Amino acid sequence: MQYSMRDRLIIGLDVPDIISAEAIVKKLEDRVNCYKIGYQLLFADGLDFAKELVASGKKVFLDMKLLDIDNTVTRSIENILRIGASMLSLHAYPKVMRAAVAAAKGTNLRLLGVTVLTSMDQADLREAGYHDTPEMLVLKRARQARKAGMGGVVASAAEAHILRPIIGEKMMLVTPGIRLKRNNHDDQKRIVTPGQAIKAGASHLVIARPVIKTENPIEVVQEILRDMKENARDKSFS
Repeated sequence: MQYSMRDRLIIGLDVPDIISAEAIVKKLEDRVNCYKIGYQLLFADGLDFAKELVASGKKVFLDMKLLDIDNTVTRSIENILRIGASMLSLHAYPKVMRAAVAAAKGTNLRLLGVTVLTSMDQADLREAGYHDTPEMLVLKRARQARKAGMGGVVASAAEAHILRPIIGEKMMLVTPGIRLKRNNHDDQKRIVTPGQAIKAGASHLVIARPVIKTENPIEVVQEILRDMKENARDKSFS
């Protein structure tokens, strides 16, 4: 599936209130087409703000990581469809994914299965009761996502090169935990640069702190887009 390079960059609005989110969107103007809204902003009237972004022509990724019984997932997606979001995340449990796919059938909502959070490593998984390595669990859930008919998966770009052959070229591969070479890792344990992620097979990058925590967000976005374009397998991307 073809996307413009700007469509492949998703800026995470990981801020505590709508005023802060509006300021970021205003600063970035037309340089960014898509924004992620997660729990922090969702609980601060973020759903209303998502509707405003959609009305203004922006694409919205609702990072809600749904995980519940089938009926609740189904009813939730019915309401989410009214918002007009382009993407929605849910935990990549087979039963949950099947319910979500059925609920979103015939719509343009791209459902994304979260494989393993990029803040988790082997020790974290072991503590949570998993015996798989992060890589093994990511691959298992990616296969289940494809079988369920999901629109894509969310995974660390560190696994992108082994995921792309599994999910094929049509599914989205959304990679958070992206950092520029000059950034620190913050709480992310499995990170790569924008160019490395694109070269490895990621279709979309989610980037928050490197952009929203800088005094020159436009400059950083331009740097990110350059790095993405230089490393794109298809050099026709704009």
